[in-house]
Amino acid sequence: MDVDAAKVRLLQSGQIPIYEPGLEELVHDEVSAGRLQFVEGYASAVPQAEALFICVGTPSLPDGRADTSYVEAAARSLGEHLGDSYCVIINKSTVPIGSGDWVGMLVRQGIARRAAGVGSQSVAVAALGGSASVATCATATLPAPPAAPTFDVVSNPEFLREGSAIADALNPDRIVIGAESDRAVARMRELYAPLMERNERNGRTVPFVVTDRASAEMVKYAANAFLATKISFINEIANICERVGADVREVSRGIGLDARVGSAFLHAGIGWGGSCFPKDLASLSHTGREYGYESHLLDAVQEVNAAQRLAVIRKLQDRLKLIKGKTIALWGLAFKPGTDDLRDAPALLIAERLTELGAEVRAYDPRAMEAARRHGVKAELCADAYDAALNADAIVLVTEWAEFSEIDWTRLHDGMRRPLLVDGRNALDRATLLWHGFEYCGIGR
Repeated sequence: MDVDAAKVRLLQSGQIPIYEPGLEELVHDEVSAGRLQFVEGYASAVPQAEALFICVGTPSLPDGRADTSYVEAAARSLGEHLGDSYCVIINKSTVPIGSGDWVGMLVRQGIARRAAGVGSQSVAVAALGGSASVATCATATLPAPPAAPTFDVVSNPEFLREGSAIADALNPDRIVIGAESDRAVARMRELYAPLMERNERNGRTVPFVVTDRASAEMVKYAANAFLATKISFINEIANICERVGADVREVSRGIGLDARVGSAFLHAGIGWGGSCFPKDLASLSHTGREYGYESHLLDAVQEVNAAQRLAVIRKLQDRLKLIKGKTIALWGLAFKPGTDDLRDAPALLIAERLTELGAEVRAYDPRAMEAARRHGVKAELCADAYDAALNADAIVLVTEWAEFSEIDWTRLHDGMRRPLLVDGRNALDRATLLWHGFEYCGIGR
């Protein structure tokens, strides 16, 4: 359900407004089978629902707080449209600790307004398509429900990774349920039973973690904060490796074999981006300050990441000396492979800083070119990787798309003014590039 009529029509026609591998085909199959439909407005979906997921954006405000205005609007509107049968209202959005109680209060306020026959002018949000859009619903006098609706609010955080969201949804590492009633837990078990049974048939047992709402909300923040910490940690180690002559790839391999550490998220580079890590760390730090605690480690994780994005600028300056008048090619704009998402992508800051230093910036991404045009990236957008590098003084690999590992290095070399390649993700084979006559510069190597 969405209040954005244009977006609903787009989805009804089979067009997906974001890029996610396999998503368009999956949506088409489910719509064709009658299991999935897209509707506009709360009245079209809410009264008959047994389970309602709130899936709206919670972007960061300037002070680090999560902007929960979209959640607030949705919760009140749900209360105004609930039917008379029991329903679970599920916070899928990443919300500050304690939001379960707050959402319950807002839903009850919506129910009270409806019982009083009072209309509201509610701001509703787009729950689909990767970003929140705001529309104002018309004021109307609401008919009172036949009986006071009964509901529970549940926290059910999502752990989807862009680029592998379908696999993560169908084969989750765990399902976390924060609930305050046995009835709500039973409804959630019923809801997830087919998915859990599917995994059991494939030899996987998916842990079903039941806890209180505040703890479930904290699980999401803590998980993202820990993963971001691992990345910032290995980038700190990479910076020391460069100074002492060690290779961070070998260090990562060595410590990753320790079962207490694990190898995931120990890949040095230019830092993390996207919509989740930045806003979740900022929100968690802000929550700590609200309750009188300064989270020094979380603040340091963010500071290290911000500085790491400029590491490639320093490497270019070391090799090229003056940046002014040079042509720099950026390979990759999305914050990670498998998506066209530019939210807090490192490429944006790198392009902006290079432009400020007087460079001509040319860029190419296999999937994010249209998003880059909409975003107004400070770079000339090119047709392909070779076009971006034509007559360039250096290439910076920003996003480790597989396409960039399959380049004709001889053709690339011959088209550049200076064959310098700064590998911001340590994704390319150094020996191959040196053999083809490139100057190679990695991270922590």
